[in-house]
Amino acid sequence: MRPELGGGARQPQPLHPGRPAPSDAHAVLTGVTRVFGSVVHALGPVDLELRRGEFFSIVGPSGCGKSTLLDVLAGLSAPSDGTITFEGKRVNGTVPDGVGVVFQEDASFPWLTVRDNIGFGLKRAGFRGAEAAERVRHAIDFMGLNDFADAYPSQLSGGMRQRVCIARTLVMRPRLVLLDEPFGALDQQTRLLMGDELLRLWRASGATVLLITHALDEAAMLSDRIGVMSSRPGRFIEIVETGWSRDRTSAIAADPAFGAITTRLWDTLRGESMKAMASQRRNGA
Repeated sequence: MRPELGGGARQPQPLHPGRPAPSDAHAVLTGVTRVFGSVVHALGPVDLELRRGEFFSIVGPSGCGKSTLLDVLAGLSAPSDGTITFEGKRVNGTVPDGVGVVFQEDASFPWLTVRDNIGFGLKRAGFRGAEAAERVRHAIDFMGLNDFADAYPSQLSGGMRQRVCIARTLVMRPRLVLLDEPFGALDQQTRLLMGDELLRLWRASGATVLLITHALDEAAMLSDRIGVMSSRPGRFIEIVETGWSRDRTSAIAADPAFGAITTRLWDTLRGESMKAMASQRRNGA
């Protein structure tokens, strides 16, 4: 029987050996819940420790509270109950310094060039002159956008516009990067290529990354650990350690363990969906 988190249960073991995970917690959620009004219990209680420098993904049924969890962790909304800390400091409805967020929607400004889009956050934060220019130049080069620095978003593909949005976040040098389905609107091939780019950025920056995704293969490829959430109110019912090395790429999709991980995730989600459907039938009877 698959172990579950909570109540002193044992965490699942890695499917194959990998690098040891760092032990220090970078962000911690303890007993976090989110209730909208007095009716919709969207999230929790949730307990989670994000390890410094890890890549953590979250999968779960639609409407289970994945994006709600990201919002409260980012400080975009306050939890109804429980505590959140980032680098030891309380997070409660205010975005802390050192946290960057990338959403699924194209958030580039159509009236600004790629260069000005990437530098927008720096300008608002008061960065000027040589330092700002060098940060933007480095981001443009690192993201492979040199030939499009003076282009406008309408002249770019969807994948390239998302690179601009990611670069605009990373140029601020966040220590915790939160990604809410950033590749959801892209085709499968582009998503795989963007996944490789994201892994390269993660290794280069040393940041802790949390990714929300519906794609099990994306979670399996990118992550050190994957949290599987229940139906609403969302809570973690399993956390899977992938055991991948830090220098992984999309080539790991050919590893037999990759299929084992995606199967394990699907089995957990399928079981959760069947339980939710059975509950709905009982309540409707």
